[in-house]
Amino acid sequence: MPGDVISRLAPVRLGVGGRQRKEQGFGCVNGHHGEILQGIFPDETGRLHRGLVTLPCNIVSSAAVFRPAAGPLVTVPDNKRKAADAARLALDTLGLHDQGGHLMVESDIPVGLGMGSSTADVVAAIRAVADAHGAALGADEIARLAVRAETASDSIMHGDLVVLFAQREGVVLEHLGPALPTLEVLSVDTSPGSPVDTLKQPAAVYDEWEIQAFRPLRGMLRRAIRTGDATLLGRVATASARISQRHLPKPAFEEINAIAASIGALGIQVAHSGTVIGLLFDPRNPATARRIAEAAARLQALGLPPAFHFRTDAAEVRHVA
Repeated sequence: MPGDVISRLAPVRLGVGGRQRKEQGFGCVNGHHGEILQGIFPDETGRLHRGLVTLPCNIVSSAAVFRPAAGPLVTVPDNKRKAADAARLALDTLGLHDQGGHLMVESDIPVGLGMGSSTADVVAAIRAVADAHGAALGADEIARLAVRAETASDSIMHGDLVVLFAQREGVVLEHLGPALPTLEVLSVDTSPGSPVDTLKQPAAVYDEWEIQAFRPLRGMLRRAIRTGDATLLGRVATASARISQRHLPKPAFEEINAIAASIGALGIQVAHSGTVIGLLFDPRNPATARRIAEAAARLQALGLPPAFHFRTDAAEVRHVA
């Protein structure tokens, strides 16, 4: 976690509505590694929504400190515009329309790879503003503010809870379970030096076949989570990745998928608005360490050396280079 943001908190004082206002507030959130599933899904009434299921990645994070003050809202660094907008929205939500302050954001999440860098900044900023004013904003409220700040968000404000999340509305379409089956993920950046600008990336236009395909994939994912079936989870992720390839093609996608299949990986997943692909492995399988090493060597030969792998239930970076 970015550590320089964390500093000593001063004594609290009484704020708006009887809440205890602090000298400064702190917020943080982990990033992610793209999605297990993304597409279009019906709600309980049959209305269709764009939705996604995020793959947690607890080895990267954003953190923010907010110091309330009169005057304008100042953000450091000053290019964190989405975080600044989110802080302003949070202040307004708390009824503090005339208040500004100083927002500092630090992050070690790579930008443009599809690992949640902007959403993490936004969520950390909202949490910092709320903490500074002794307020508690729930995940649903934070999600709505995040979408207003950046148009499309992901579900990291819900932590490791598995939700089918409408990323352009900030609402949960379905609670799928407390956690995904634990995975070991080998991360590959398919376009080093060429990040994706999500603001310039048009929303995918799915055809009728794809829209129909998302329905059984949702059911399969629901079952995989309920039964802890990592193999079934890998099949869902691979199918979703293949659909995504038509909308945001990844270089060497077929070659990476072939490597995953040939060495006995569970499958692959992708960042649907970024450049990373994750090869998925079952940490309970005694062959996993050997398979990851073999996959890394073959990706190296392909000119795409993976920098790290991680477990979805841990915050430890595992270097493979």
